[in-house]
Amino acid sequence: MDWRTWHDNCAQPSSRMARRLQAVQTQIRAALDSSPCGPLRVVSLCAGQGRDVLEVLADHPRRDEICALLVELDPRNTALAAERALAVGLRHVEVVTADASLTEHYLGMVPADVVLVCGVFGNITEEDVERTVDACSQLCRTGGTVIRTRHRGAPDMVPLICEWFETRGFERQCLAEQHAGFGVGAHRFTGEPRPLVMGVHLFSFVGYDVLRQANGPCPHAIRSPPCPRQPSSSPDGHIPNGTRFQERPPFL
Repeated sequence: MDWRTWHDNCAQPSSRMARRLQAVQTQIRAALDSSPCGPLRVVSLCAGQGRDVLEVLADHPRRDEICALLVELDPRNTALAAERALAVGLRHVEVVTADASLTEHYLGMVPADVVLVCGVFGNITEEDVERTVDACSQLCRTGGTVIRTRHRGAPDMVPLICEWFETRGFERQCLAEQHAGFGVGAHRFTGEPRPLVMGVHLFSFVGYDVLRQANGPCPHAIRSPPCPRQPSSSPDGHIPNGTRFQERPPFL
């Protein structure tokens, strides 16, 4: 999978990916609009090119109060995200080229007001999905919102994901209808955030295509991923894992 060209689908207004992006952005705006006054934190796992967050923050009235952390492994995508943030003058966006499954990358930014887990749950095993859902109670503050996606292909795993969130103190705020073709959901945390546990590997990014080939009609049933996601390297062959394009601003 080329994770740089994968984002090109979002540029086609009638595509499923473009509609999913719009649905995610709607939930981001709703979460920010309902957040209390004062500085806000947004964290995005496997952020890709950051279009969901950056396009919302660009014209949001509270943009200067919002500090965002985008963690993505592919350096081509993080370079584009950093360029976009700079182009629209978002001074408090930190873009990190690193493995988003490692909890240490979120130190100092969690618990956050908005946590994005988009484009993840359809590409990892069922076991890893539940582990990541459980970790959201470390990543999200009380009253904060987790926004996540997962395809609605058979067997539809979205109801189980909702159940996992609800048993961990999250209230369902929004869930796209099954006929929409994508499972955008928003879950508000009503519990007390747990301390961030360092050094935890939450998931291996296997890829939907690999899961489907390995399991036939049940893409989430595989228990042991064949390999973690690997990024495409930069032109000189170097993968700057852990590179920060912009340092975290001091006010948060």
